[in-house]
Amino acid sequence: MNELPAKPLNMHQDEIQHTGMHDPSYERHFRAVSHPIYQTSLFAFRDFDDMANAYAGNPSGPIYARGDNPTVMAFEREIARLENTEASRAFSSGMAAISATVMALVSPGDRLVTVHNVYSDAYRLFETMLRPIGVEIDYIDGTNTDAVISAISGAKLLFLESPTSLTFELQDLEKLAIAAKTQNVVTVIDNSWATPIFQKPADLGIGLVIHAASKFLSGHSDTVAGVVTGRQELINRINGSTFPYLGGKLGPFEAWLLLRGLDTLELRMQRHAKTGEYLTKNLAEHTAVSSVLYSGFSTHPGRRTLHGHSSLFSIILDDAVDIRAFCNALRLFRLGVSWGGPESLIVPAAAVLHQKYDVSAFQHFKLNPQLVRIYGGLENPEDLLSDLKQAIEVGLKR
Repeated sequence: MNELPAKPLNMHQDEIQHTGMHDPSYERHFRAVSHPIYQTSLFAFRDFDDMANAYAGNPSGPIYARGDNPTVMAFEREIARLENTEASRAFSSGMAAISATVMALVSPGDRLVTVHNVYSDAYRLFETMLRPIGVEIDYIDGTNTDAVISAISGAKLLFLESPTSLTFELQDLEKLAIAAKTQNVVTVIDNSWATPIFQKPADLGIGLVIHAASKFLSGHSDTVAGVVTGRQELINRINGSTFPYLGGKLGPFEAWLLLRGLDTLELRMQRHAKTGEYLTKNLAEHTAVSSVLYSGFSTHPGRRTLHGHSSLFSIILDDAVDIRAFCNALRLFRLGVSWGGPESLIVPAAAVLHQKYDVSAFQHFKLNPQLVRIYGGLENPEDLLSDLKQAIEVGLKR
């Protein structure tokens, strides 16, 4: 099989020798230091027997790029290495990864337990696709570990997100993983915020880890992708059911962009951590900021599994601050969804709550209209703080 070499970050010398110049595939690809892009829709068979064996379930290599592609496989292997898991499957978006994972694990009559303030489109998936076909959904305060443990009795799946979207609440992943295992409940977590640099849920016993790879893993705001990684048995269930037939495959060029992003992931996360710490510390002291929702300030037991805190957090501005004026006064921060790229972004709850389509996904957040989600990019942190402060002053004058 003509596979690409995995290119790990932070390798020990023995790992470098194994995956670098001494790996036969390194020579096969002309000693390229960047992963080749296999921009092809299919792979031809050597002969009749090779094709027959593939259809019998013993392929000698990739067959059709809706399934496997060497560039995508290289990205999947790298994610598994970073998360200390057995296998991965990449998708065309984070929601494709969530949908394929959840729909492979629950059936009509099953019960899914998740946490308050879970990602809004995951919530919509649960309510618009799963509940109508007979899957029971229970939303529990994820900060209350005992309540979650009590709720998972008899459930098929526990879907976690720590920290949670917009409100950045933590869960005690280690205790929940232990409790779920004893009750034969599959655990899944959205780890997009922390990345494997700051949190490795599989090491704590979580069965599957999902990333919206469009975010920090990419790091360049030029890719939409998702990935799920975890125990081989669970990945096999996805591979054998939802992945082949929902069609949410990742393309080779996008996989190459993600491999490029992973090369700088740790360095970028270190910068984001410093930016987040600087901004939150200073904003917490601002008289017009009522509160800062930031994992670094949390005293919840779930904090012990975080090895760092990113630059994505929320603030609640004083009622005297006009949110529209504040947003329009920003110079460095842009108004935009998503996060993880070099540019700084904000999402004001006041604008989100004005959306014309179904707002039920935001009702479970119980969002304060003065809440503003802030993402600090790679710009100078002092410049970012100055921009926020001057915008707050403009908002106070309206």
